[in-house]
Amino acid sequence: MKAVVIGAAGHIGTYLVPMLVHAGYEVTAITRKMSKPYEENDAWKQVNRVLLDRSNDRTFIDQLKDMKPDIIVDLVNFSIEDTKKMVEAFSNTQLSHYLYCSSCWAHGMAEILPFDADDLRKAPLDDYGKDKFASEMYLKEQYRINGFPATIIMPGQISGPGWTIINPWGNTSMRVFQDIADGKEICLPNFGMEIIHHVHGYDVAQVFFQAITHRNQALGESFDAEAEQSITLYGYAKHLYEYFGHEPRIQFLGWKEWCEYEGNPEECEHTYYHIARSGTFNIEKEKRLLEYKPKYTNIETIDLAVQSYIDRGLILVRKHDL
Repeated sequence: MKAVVIGAAGHIGTYLVPMLVHAGYEVTAITRKMSKPYEENDAWKQVNRVLLDRSNDRTFIDQLKDMKPDIIVDLVNFSIEDTKKMVEAFSNTQLSHYLYCSSCWAHGMAEILPFDADDLRKAPLDDYGKDKFASEMYLKEQYRINGFPATIIMPGQISGPGWTIINPWGNTSMRVFQDIADGKEICLPNFGMEIIHHVHGYDVAQVFFQAITHRNQALGESFDAEAEQSITLYGYAKHLYEYFGHEPRIQFLGWKEWCEYEGNPEECEHTYYHIARSGTFNIEKEKRLLEYKPKYTNIETIDLAVQSYIDRGLILVRKHDL
């Protein structure tokens, strides 16, 4: 079968493309530039690499149709209009499965925990989440009314070696990592009880792959792509102090005072959107319907990412600290 992966060299595609190749799929990897995947794999030698930019190439859909895919994995679709174009172009074609990458950001603020992957009353907090949720609702409708073969997958905070992960402040500043590595005191917002959701890129890819290989169970469904556990800001910071061989030195500040302490308005906004959506996920549906078995715990994923920072010189440590 022919599988086309759009955004194939990113966090998810790095792992998904080799999974598909090893399973015998004929894979076309679409990227905007000839970038390397995050991890090398000989399977890429069997992949057809195609340079296409959906935002700037007017023939994007036509070229995609010419590939006659059986499966499309759409990892970089951020617009409801692009989702509508895909449905219009591939309705009543040979396409048997369209997998749409949404986001945990589509969930909005938590009310009853854990989050429900099938909740249709979401209230996303920003335009990114609103567009993702609009696409989810449209695909659900098209599956129900017209039988369009859609599956929706909502990754958590994709993490692991090679890219920027969310830190114990709920943003991407490197300062807190370095302060903890140096054994300095840090301050967390509120009481540090907000929750974040690291999930290894491999496991997100695994949910997509399992949905493809369990097509009948996946059609028309929404799935969260998460680790078994989540972690509080406090638990995350405490773990990192232990990782670097220090006693935890953690204080707490109210939101306004903490933003002044953090000092970067953009990072404070980044933190807000992460911690305002605090909540937990239940992946029993993914286990039951897709036979999903996460390979990494969230702590293992965090440790791999932090070690990658150290290896790349982004966190500086004294040898006796580790």
